[in-house]
Amino acid sequence: MVHPIHLDNLTLGYERHPAVHHLSLTLAPGSLVGVVGPNGSGKSTLLKALARLLQPMQGQVHGLTGQRIAYLPQHSEIDRGFPIRVADLVAMGLWHEVGALGGLTRGQRRRCEDALQTVGLGEFGHRTLDTLSGGQFQRALFARLLLQDADLVLLDEPFAAVDTRTTQDLLAILSQWHRAGKTVLVVLHDLPQVMTHCPEALLLARSAVAFGSTHDVLTPVNLQRARRMTEAWDESAPVCQDAMAFPESPAPVSHREVMP
Repeated sequence: MVHPIHLDNLTLGYERHPAVHHLSLTLAPGSLVGVVGPNGSGKSTLLKALARLLQPMQGQVHGLTGQRIAYLPQHSEIDRGFPIRVADLVAMGLWHEVGALGGLTRGQRRRCEDALQTVGLGEFGHRTLDTLSGGQFQRALFARLLLQDADLVLLDEPFAAVDTRTTQDLLAILSQWHRAGKTVLVVLHDLPQVMTHCPEALLLARSAVAFGSTHDVLTPVNLQRARRMTEAWDESAPVCQDAMAFPESPAPVSHREVMP
């Protein structure tokens, strides 16, 4: 079941160097949120925390318990030279049903075939990964995501270096997930894509600049503020000693502009 996700004064970082500061907001069930911001603004870090791959330095994330999570990182860690068939890659999406040693039933194999059809790879199941183009490989990864049937879907720049036709087809799958009531966060650099396909947006610059309706968030004023905030960030600042070293947290982010 899809639940609201509450970020409560969330600070994230690596080796005690914070990358995202004091983020407080609520993601309603079934939200489709475009996560945007300049390079180095903490977008990928936030998705890693939601995927439970990064522990908070401060604050908490509430609402993940009991939700199945699907995470597609910015650059897939799968070795495309590994001799595995496309159908086998896609079938990994049924791990939650099959486990490590279980075989696929006839019905599960049919679902794998249907997922490949949905992403436009109906005739590619027998091929190996090394024969796929970049766009075809991304389609196969989306087919795997379809089979995961997750409540929360996290996508980090899924359309980078992907052709226009593939991007449009995969954006349609995002809309399908949204209609099905899944919560989807997708990191995108293409602002027109966000404006067209994401009802909500989160603008990050190490902390939240704005969150809410995409048309209210992606204003020239907010985008300029995000650039200034990121440029002003001091990468050589001292290592944080403990949670008390941070300044007081700002008010929770709601559907409004957030002042730096």
